[in-house]
Amino acid sequence: MEEHRALQQQAVDAEAQAQRALMAGEDARDAFARAASLYRRSWDAAPPGAFGRLIGALKAAVIAGDAERTRELAAYVEREIPDPPSPPAHYALAIAALVAGRDFEARGHAEAMRAGGEPFRRAAEAIDALAAGDAGRYAAAVSAIVGDFEGRDEHLTGVAIADTAVMLERLAAARGIAAGPESPLMPPRGGRTG
Repeated sequence: MEEHRALQQQAVDAEAQAQRALMAGEDARDAFARAASLYRRSWDAAPPGAFGRLIGALKAAVIAGDAERTRELAAYVEREIPDPPSPPAHYALAIAALVAGRDFEARGHAEAMRAGGEPFRRAAEAIDALAAGDAGRYAAAVSAIVGDFEGRDEHLTGVAIADTAVMLERLAAARGIAAGPESPLMPPRGGRTG
């Protein structure tokens, strides 16, 4: 197996372990941090355009809750994508901009994400609402994301978790507008990350 694919599989496996721990109410911070590191390493080894690995790295880092490392990773992502060519690239940059507190940039990237299809449009709506500080619109958007995950038969890591919503809720909590959607696919309150 090529190195970048092996690293990607290791990242997915580490993320699955972290997600299982989080959903069980256990301390998942170190496991998410490890997944973030592996996603970044897999990006470094991958051919150009594997933006999902940067999204995965940022998502895991945000959920891990280490603010300093997450800011460092966000800055790295911004250096790696100077000219975003696709909705996934804009998605990675939108998360990075939210982490950095550059809301205007996050909203611009969210707008560009909308061309990527329905899942991208749902995430873009939540990101735009977060960046605008619109708690009502954010709550509706993150609920739609959770509903989408609830309707899925398969999840990337094999763990039934609305991980996009978990990441967004971490970012929203820092802004004082977390919505707290109730779902079997959201971790129990008190799951230790962030």
